[in-house]
Amino acid sequence: MSTLGIAVIGTGKMGSDHVRRIGRTVGGARVVAVADPDGDRVKEVAGALEGASAHTDPAAAIAAPGVDAVLIASPGPAHEEAVLAALARGLPVLCEKPLTPDAAGALRIVEAEQRLGRRLVQVGFMRRYDAEYERLKELLDAGGIGRPLFLHCRHRNASSPSFFTSDMLITDSVVHEVDAARWLLRQEVTAVTVLSPAPSAAAPEGLRDPRLVLLETSGGAIVDVEIFVNCGVGYQVQCEAVGEAGSARIGDGHAMVVQSAGRWGGAIDQDFTVRFADAYDRQLRRWVAAAARGGAEGPGAWDGYAAAAVSEAGLAASRTGARTLVELAERPPLYR
Repeated sequence: MSTLGIAVIGTGKMGSDHVRRIGRTVGGARVVAVADPDGDRVKEVAGALEGASAHTDPAAAIAAPGVDAVLIASPGPAHEEAVLAALARGLPVLCEKPLTPDAAGALRIVEAEQRLGRRLVQVGFMRRYDAEYERLKELLDAGGIGRPLFLHCRHRNASSPSFFTSDMLITDSVVHEVDAARWLLRQEVTAVTVLSPAPSAAAPEGLRDPRLVLLETSGGAIVDVEIFVNCGVGYQVQCEAVGEAGSARIGDGHAMVVQSAGRWGGAIDQDFTVRFADAYDRQLRRWVAAAARGGAEGPGAWDGYAAAAVSEAGLAASRTGARTLVELAERPPLYR
């Protein structure tokens, strides 16, 4: 089988991690082109890869010789243009979340893919590839705890980067819980409410952190999400499903508990690339396999659009304090 040539768009933390993963962890693929507006950085990244070309224009990287698929890890506002450029060439795409920052842009991608008549876009909601989330999904699908009533979610980071905004708590963090809830429950989110306590003293000035986000679903379940990006402890992602006949919780992170000198405890991951390292590996392997067949699998453009629509409602709810309905377009035939 021939090796899949990949163009990686964006060489920041996420893009660089994907480049490393393709080179060391994922078989059947190699990076043949890299793009980033930072010319020095993209040359450095490409220079460490045999035969890879460096570009400051994403379109040039997508059009480079040997490119069979495109991995997009640039900032969200740049996603739409890059995804549409890849679709115009009929190339499979793995796009990091959010698919686009706005629902209208994501819907344009959905419509472009619908016109092609086949799925080419996969969105980087890597929790669907996490072993614990997969077990919870299997349990819920099998009716193991009866009809789900609640999902209780925690999403905590040790600290937020300097560029992080209050809106990004919804669009870049809670968006993971939005997709996980839709996937786990097989229901759409219909309304969003955002509640804000007094900001933590650890939050940078102007950042409304933490927040509590309430999601209502089409099947009558309630999802609550505690988002706290300056908790100071570490990276913690937990989800508890409560059903009519039981409950199940994932994310406790107690693979090993040490008892010594009158104390007990264990390590807490400090970064998402550590907590979900295996999920990223599995996601990329599955995408490469699907792209080699000329298609995509897993969370697609419609999932990216639905998450963007919920995020927009969440932003409106955070500004008004009111319960806000989610407006979704009619689902096209390709995604039914």
